[in-house]
Amino acid sequence: MLAGLCPGGVSRALAALVMEETALPARFGPGQEPTPLEAVIVRPGEPGRHPLVVISHGSPRDKKDMPGMNAVSRLREAEEFARRGFVVLVFMRRGFGASAGGFAETVGTGDNPDYAASGRTAAEDIREAIRIMKAMPYVDPARIVCVGQSAGGLATLALAADPPQGVVAAVNFAGGKGSTAPDVVKKESNLVGAFAQYGRTARIPVLFVYSENDHFFGPRLARELHAAFNSAGGRAEFVMAPAFGEDGHHLFSRKGIPQWTPIVDAFLAAHGLKLREKPLPAERTRVSPPGKLAESGRQAFENYLDAPPHKAFVMGSRGGYGWSTGKRTAQEALEKATENCRSNGNDGCTPVMLDDKPR
Repeated sequence: MLAGLCPGGVSRALAALVMEETALPARFGPGQEPTPLEAVIVRPGEPGRHPLVVISHGSPRDKKDMPGMNAVSRLREAEEFARRGFVVLVFMRRGFGASAGGFAETVGTGDNPDYAASGRTAAEDIREAIRIMKAMPYVDPARIVCVGQSAGGLATLALAADPPQGVVAAVNFAGGKGSTAPDVVKKESNLVGAFAQYGRTARIPVLFVYSENDHFFGPRLARELHAAFNSAGGRAEFVMAPAFGEDGHHLFSRKGIPQWTPIVDAFLAAHGLKLREKPLPAERTRVSPPGKLAESGRQAFENYLDAPPHKAFVMGSRGGYGWSTGKRTAQEALEKATENCRSNGNDGCTPVMLDDKPR
């Protein structure tokens, strides 16, 4: 049974989709108490079983940023798969966000990081999430696609090397580990070796997507990782996407949707996983901008409406504003938006929107 993170749980309709914030009762050993893993599920509203997509997150360079991560911030990416007919799970692995259990994905100490072992440990969290989701009455347990970004991509490839029954394909967005600064990776050869290890036994179809301006794992290294995986026996397609934003490492994002969805659509179609002729409409709450907002504020308000929850938009008494999105709770978003409003020299900062509801 899934337990809600918020009092009473949260479930709401997103056009023809349903979204639920929850916690997965993961078990990482015989007789051990469940380890709650923060999660959000987005699924088609119609009855029946649907193929499952499991999205796995990356890891920040600074571990101090790990507690601030959350599953709901990936809601827009999850919706893209749900619009195409999939049940989608986004969850936080042990030690990230509100998930319990403590950080388990260490690469060891010293100058010889064990990236392969770290990826396999992270893959155990994905494996456990899949076990739980297979029991859901709306999931087709025989058609599961794993999608991972950065360290989540590494974990996804580790899972592909020994996939649980039902996993039929995987997508690796900018997968890797060990980036200590822009364009710096600690002991690249160990990372290449990890990809080779995974490729020796990975037999499901895999898609690699990297970007020309990725400053974690750049084009040269990305091609080496792909070559190591395939030379060892893997079956990975490779796409070098055009430059995206200031750092293409973040291509798999809300803003990157127009660029990455055609790539993924082609991969899914090639492997018999195209579920709809056209995705369901991406309907959004539409509210007129407050009258006091200047043009730049009106654009910010439009961006706010399209951003994932939990979020808040706050206005000052003279038309200034502040906003915040992708927070774990609406209260956290409201506090941050108010702080942003005041930091811009505004007074009388009061909420205008909380999530998708006017105040």
